[in-house]
Amino acid sequence: MSGASGDAWVEGPDGDRYWGRFGAAGLLVVSPDFEVLLQHRAAWSHFGGTWGVPGGARHEGETAVDAAVREAGEEAGVPADALDVRFTTVLDLGYWSYTTVVADAASRFTPVVSDPESIALRWVAVAEVDALPLHPRFAEAWPGLRSRL
Repeated sequence: MSGASGDAWVEGPDGDRYWGRFGAAGLLVVSPDFEVLLQHRAAWSHFGGTWGVPGGARHEGETAVDAAVREAGEEAGVPADALDVRFTTVLDLGYWSYTTVVADAASRFTPVVSDPESIALRWVAVAEVDALPLHPRFAEAWPGLRSRL
C-alpha cells in the first residue's frame, strides 16, 4: 500500500458524498471479444443493485492506475499482468476526483467475486451495456467511454 488508506467519505459543498479521501478510481476492462467486465453492486453499497466497474478509494500517494488495478484485483480477481492500459478519463469536482482507467485484457479471464461489494461479475457485450441498470455516474460516463473503445 502507498500511504494512508483513503477509505472514507468526502462530502461536497452541496452535501453529496463521494467515497475516497484521496479520490477514487475504477477499471473498465475490455476483452478481445469487445466485451467489458461489469460488477453488479451489493444492495447495501452506494447505488447498490446497479452495474458499474470494479474500483474504489485511492490511498494517499497512489496513482489512479495503480488504485484501479489494485481494486479490480481485490474485487474481481482481475489479473494485473494481463492488462494493457489504453487511456484514462477523470471526473474532477475540485474537492474529489474519480478516474476511469480503460485497459485491454490479453485474454478473456474468468472474474472472481472476492469481496462482499459484488453480487455478480459479468462480461457484457459493449452493445448490451445500456440495457442494464447502471450506476448513475457510470451511466453518465458510458457514452463517452464507449465512443473511445
